[in-house]
Amino acid sequence: MIRNDLRNIAIIAHVDHGKTTLVDGMLKQSGTFRENQVVSERVMDSNDIERERGITILAKNTSVVYNGVKINIVDTPGHADFGGEVERILKMVDGVILLVDAAEGPMPQTRFVLQHALELGHRVIIVINKIDRPDARIDEVIDECYELLMDLNASDEQLDSPILFCSGRDGTASLDEHVAGTDLTPLFDKILEYIPAPEGEPEEPLQLLVSSIDYNEYVGRIAIGKIERGSIKVNQEVTIGDYHETKKPYRGKIVTLYQIAGLERVPAEKATVGDIVCISGIENITIGDTICDSQNFEPLPFVKISEPTVEMTFSVNDSPFAGREGKYVTSRHLRERLFRELLKDVSLRVSETDSTDSFKVAGRGEMHLSILIENMRREGYEMGVSTPRVLYKEIDGKLCEPIEELVVDVPETSVGAVMEKMGTRKAEMVSMNPMGSRMRVVFHVPARGLFGYRNEFLTDTKGEGIMNSVFYGYEQYKGDIPRRSNGSLVAFEAGEAVTYGLYNAQERGALFIGAGTPVYEGMIVGVSPKPGDLVVNVCKKKHLTNTRASGSDDALRLIPPRILSLEDSLEFIADDELVEVTPKNIRLRKKTLSNIQRAKDRAKL
Repeated sequence: MIRNDLRNIAIIAHVDHGKTTLVDGMLKQSGTFRENQVVSERVMDSNDIERERGITILAKNTSVVYNGVKINIVDTPGHADFGGEVERILKMVDGVILLVDAAEGPMPQTRFVLQHALELGHRVIIVINKIDRPDARIDEVIDECYELLMDLNASDEQLDSPILFCSGRDGTASLDEHVAGTDLTPLFDKILEYIPAPEGEPEEPLQLLVSSIDYNEYVGRIAIGKIERGSIKVNQEVTIGDYHETKKPYRGKIVTLYQIAGLERVPAEKATVGDIVCISGIENITIGDTICDSQNFEPLPFVKISEPTVEMTFSVNDSPFAGREGKYVTSRHLRERLFRELLKDVSLRVSETDSTDSFKVAGRGEMHLSILIENMRREGYEMGVSTPRVLYKEIDGKLCEPIEELVVDVPETSVGAVMEKMGTRKAEMVSMNPMGSRMRVVFHVPARGLFGYRNEFLTDTKGEGIMNSVFYGYEQYKGDIPRRSNGSLVAFEAGEAVTYGLYNAQERGALFIGAGTPVYEGMIVGVSPKPGDLVVNVCKKKHLTNTRASGSDDALRLIPPRILSLEDSLEFIADDELVEVTPKNIRLRKKTLSNIQRAKDRAKL
């Protein structure tokens, strides 16, 4: 049976190319909202961190109805660190909309997600977005899209992909780049015409592949997936298991069944082939499981998720300020939260260590792990986090490390500075192409070479550079790469930072704290321009005397401190340092807090 009343599509693109904004336009035009309804921008970015950063982190489902046809839409993340979200979501759809910025063209993440879509045989609609940008270069971008399809060995049918020209912000689409559209009707028409309708046998035994997991405190795990075969109804007895037989198949019951209508989940009694449904009531269900008919267990294969490349150690906070601000501070709390994250994030790995107080957490990149840390601190967790480390592999008896494909768009005047920095980080230049007054340079660089580079890059390009990277593959170990040439300014004693002490300390380097900040021995309060750590006393007060000299008691002027974000902190710390994360503060500290003990350890070396 072919379901002509249904289409399932995913929108894939590089970060900031306008996926979520386009979904906003589709929802508005389809009548999902009332005419007088107040709707925020990027309505699909529902979580606080997504709204603050302007990026999509979790893939989300919505649906619109156009000409009597229900279109299920999956909005996917664009950042490479959340590629695991995209890989598994592609199993849930029958076609994709590839969104490309009219000025930037295809970027590394565009290539990464498109490759997976082509391998699954999905049809592709290419949408050139932001055509109203003053620096749009539409003809070149069209050529780059076709070159990309050929590079990725697209089939003849996929090479004939239709191209539309959109402005997601204005909610317009057109089949001709020179004719401005009035609404998104051409895009809807093309989806119905070009994306295949789901096919299957509704009378056959049930097969449903779980591609996503949501979690609700009231009902537990909610499995989201597409029905590949058969039908499903409330109170149906089912068998659950996975294709790779990592666990024994077990019986369950469908307690509640929901379908997605607009931005809401609507209860349903029954669903059939091609429907994307949400199911609750089955314990221990995970991504990649197949829900089958109770009498006929036939699991479906699941896409292999790329391995993590970066690891950090999460440990219980043991600083002098531990337990003052957090709600969850013990190793039991930390362990439960990390293993709960595994239920919905297939790209994450958590493993125990020799110590009961620390856990190794591996992910796809620094941002992937920093978003997890940010979510945890907002939930009330306290922890200490180590510097990121890459995960090495032994291939054919040789030590290999993860390599990233880095694409930088920089002003021509900054190319030399970027090349110099990339040279010290053991990068290889792949290509260099002019784009007007700017240059696009592609490098293959070890993943560890990018740790801590973003701030330097923005300084070197005077804030005008754009850098994006995506995992390229494993290559032989490239040798030592210097991590950080600067030392830290370390607090001498516990107390409260005062203006007099900070005034004397700021001559030694740039400070991270201001007057009135509580500090403890071993806490990092700034960065020294020279190698090697310096111990400074920021709590030192001026000794009072009974004489006054002209001018000596004038107000002391402090340079404003450099406030580090969580990502900045993770980039900054060296191997013997930690980031102390609490719901209210992010502090940097030495692993060994005692200044005397650190001096003894250095003497032994």
